[in-house]
Amino acid sequence: MAKQIEVTKVFHAPIDMVWQVWVDPELVKRWWGPKDFISPVADIDFREGGKSLVSMRAPKEMGEKEWYSIWEYVKIIPFEKIEFIQNLADKDGNKTEPTKVGMPADFPTDIRTVVVFRPLGDDSTEMTVTEYAEFGSMSHFAQLGLEQSMQKVAVIFQ
Repeated sequence: MAKQIEVTKVFHAPIDMVWQVWVDPELVKRWWGPKDFISPVADIDFREGGKSLVSMRAPKEMGEKEWYSIWEYVKIIPFEKIEFIQNLADKDGNKTEPTKVGMPADFPTDIRTVVVFRPLGDDSTEMTVTEYAEFGSMSHFAQLGLEQSMQKVAVIFQ
């Protein structure tokens, strides 16, 4: 099994605009989660040592279950890099074991996530998101979900 999942995507927007999709709660709500999922919660505390709470809700045909995640920021280098530790959480932002929210026993905790930004000079920006973890039986779905989330980011800039 892969020890990480990664997506690199080029957005037709300057780096400061692409950076904002991680900072602005209203923008986070537009892209967090796979295709057809919505993100009702994005309480963003974007600073080193800060902790954000985000949620994703499944569509009606999938039961509308809502999952919460926390992002605890380790390192922020403006317009270059964001590093945070991602965990599943309860609705109040308390870290929880994945099995308690319906995930398989091999779903990881403490997922080191690194986002790297690279300006391309033509008002385009390359962004790479890497989640360093062994996702076990969810590996395929984790990769697909990240790819679909990045597609939703692209829609913001169309």
